[in-house]
Amino acid sequence: MISSILEHILIHISFSVVSIVITIRLLILLVNEIAGLYDSSKKGIITTFVCITGLLVTRWIYSRHLPLSDLYESFIFLSWSLSIIHMVPYLKKHKNHLSAITAPIVIFTQGFATSGFLTEMHQSRILVPALQSHWLMMHVSMMVLGYAALLCGSLLSVALIVITFRKIIITFDKSNNESFSFGEIQYINERNNVLWNTPFISSKNYYRSQLIQQLDHWSYRIISLGFLFLTMGILSGAVWANEAWGSYWNWDPKETWAFITWTIFAIYLHIRTNPNLEGVNSAIVASLGFLIIWICYLGVNLLGIGLHSYGTFTLTSN
Repeated sequence: MISSILEHILIHISFSVVSIVITIRLLILLVNEIAGLYDSSKKGIITTFVCITGLLVTRWIYSRHLPLSDLYESFIFLSWSLSIIHMVPYLKKHKNHLSAITAPIVIFTQGFATSGFLTEMHQSRILVPALQSHWLMMHVSMMVLGYAALLCGSLLSVALIVITFRKIIITFDKSNNESFSFGEIQYINERNNVLWNTPFISSKNYYRSQLIQQLDHWSYRIISLGFLFLTMGILSGAVWANEAWGSYWNWDPKETWAFITWTIFAIYLHIRTNPNLEGVNSAIVASLGFLIIWICYLGVNLLGIGLHSYGTFTLTSN
């Protein structure tokens, strides 16, 4: 009873703080940069992170298992994981713009997880027999951590593409309607890598070049970490599936889309091994992965079919 009341209080505090953070973000878009607004937004996200941490701990103690048994609990854990990755750049000086890029997805997941949309799942339930395994913690936590890291890394790649193509559009507008081929994208991407050695360059272009390089660098590092988590999650899930269903792989919709997600980011990492294809080329693949992850994580659950139907909105199970 006490744990339910505490969980209820933490959910409402989290949602209220997220609502305030959204309002602050809108004000930041409408008015000039104000340091106080950025600080308030940062403190709001940290406050929500603390509340979600308390929520997970409370639910863990109450249910006596890691809270990852349904969509509501996994979304809370995803929000918690995204918040950690989001706050890492704050520990690095001059990296706040990276946090500004990842902030929208953190705010979205926190708001969705603590809203009333998943009310039917708020009540903790006894695990179904198929989930009563020690592999639950290993498999699901690795998968969700992988999703969180890959989402953040992919979002940085999306930002890299937006900035690069905006630069191309500006260049195109200044070219007096001269012909412009798609191959110039590669040229601009390569030129960004040598801007460090250009003695005469405007401060604006220099800042944009640094930003693109940092986005590419951090995107690669975060996606590499997420790919490792995803691989561990898939392997542990295969072992668990063999114990529960007698087969390591069943081409279940969730398994199929997890494999597609793994393949997309394996292609991204392979492209990154070629220095000539860094930047925009690899970022396009990562941007595609951003959509694939949401299909794998949320889209499949909306259908409520297959062996992984425990996380549907109606809590139905095969």
